[in-house]
Amino acid sequence: MGWKIHQMDVKTTFLNIMIEEVLYIEHLEGFETLNRDSHVCILKKALYGLKNSPYAWYNRIDRYLTRFGFTKSEANVNLYHIVVEGKMLIIVLYINDFIITSDEKLIKSCKHDLASKFEMKNMGLMHYFLGMEVWQGDKELFVS
Repeated sequence: MGWKIHQMDVKTTFLNIMIEEVLYIEHLEGFETLNRDSHVCILKKALYGLKNSPYAWYNRIDRYLTRFGFTKSEANVNLYHIVVEGKMLIIVLYINDFIITSDEKLIKSCKHDLASKFEMKNMGLMHYFLGMEVWQGDKELFVS
């Protein structure tokens, strides 16, 4: 059996990331505190739409992958690889999506490790990604 391409999606990617900078936000409309109309809130976790959120997420996942021995590609900073028991495992990041390719045993182990650290949705074999359709057979792969 040959290589397969699987896809995983990180749920609530930015909502679980602590930010390193000190950021203040105004109170949301309808949020009231007695005698504190002029106060602001200090943001501790990243939010969707915040400029720093993708950067904070990338730093977190980069630290996680490199700590476990993955090497980041010099040609593409979103491509990581590792050799386990003589077999190559490749991960490509696209925001909160992971494209994982290797043999089925390594993919299963990688998915388990990622899901133990991050809340993930296992999307199984990749069928569609960024406008590409993918068909995977036992010994063949078609991309359209």
